[in-house]
Amino acid sequence: MTTPSAWLTVLTTTDSEEKAQELAQGVVEARLAACAQISAPVTSVYRWQNAIETAEEWQVLFKTTSERYDELEAHIQAAHDYETPEIIALPVVRGSAAYLGWVSAETAPIAPL
Repeated sequence: MTTPSAWLTVLTTTDSEEKAQELAQGVVEARLAACAQISAPVTSVYRWQNAIETAEEWQVLFKTTSERYDELEAHIQAAHDYETPEIIALPVVRGSAAYLGWVSAETAPIAPL
């Protein structure tokens, strides 16, 4: 039996730098990820509706915890304009204790007063 990773890197793509910035800003503001990194442009080649497509896209990598994943996925789906956005979570197998502690602290839900 394996234990799920407490931390995740979550990947999505979008078709413009502006949309990538909006996704990153919204997720970090909502505390669903401690940070987001935008890499671009990348060329994606994929099959969609029985055709091979090629598109320029921007990747966004979110650093989060497994506890926040479901909310992060829901946020990305609601904010994304793709019919089927790429949302892939990769476990963080190892990392510095200080960095992973920061990710946990920055994604912790704020307790109501």
